[in-house]
Amino acid sequence: MSSESPIFSQTYDFVRWLLPLAAKMPREHRGGLARRIPEAAFAFQNALIAAAKSPEETVHILRQADVALAELRLLLRLARDLQALSFKQYEEGARRSVEIGRLLGGWLRARE
Repeated sequence: MSSESPIFSQTYDFVRWLLPLAAKMPREHRGGLARRIPEAAFAFQNALIAAAKSPEETVHILRQADVALAELRLLLRLARDLQALSFKQYEEGARRSVEIGRLLGGWLRARE
């Protein structure tokens, strides 16, 4: 898959959107949750890059990316439940992650 695919640009935009949100989280969440959200986002992005660059292991790496995206979704939900994110911010993050998940699923189905 080309690095010009929509999944790469949407993931980049998602990470760019997430970083300032994590930085603005309340102090009590900065050491844990605010650190884990960018880590999970970067892990997902790195898995996509690795999948594009390793055609022989694409399916395995895409499954790892799916796990990273699931972790990111869980962290966003937790941030919302702990009121570190507003409902509107959570809603936007969920919308973006669903769209990226659709693209990831399509890529995975095409490779299996």
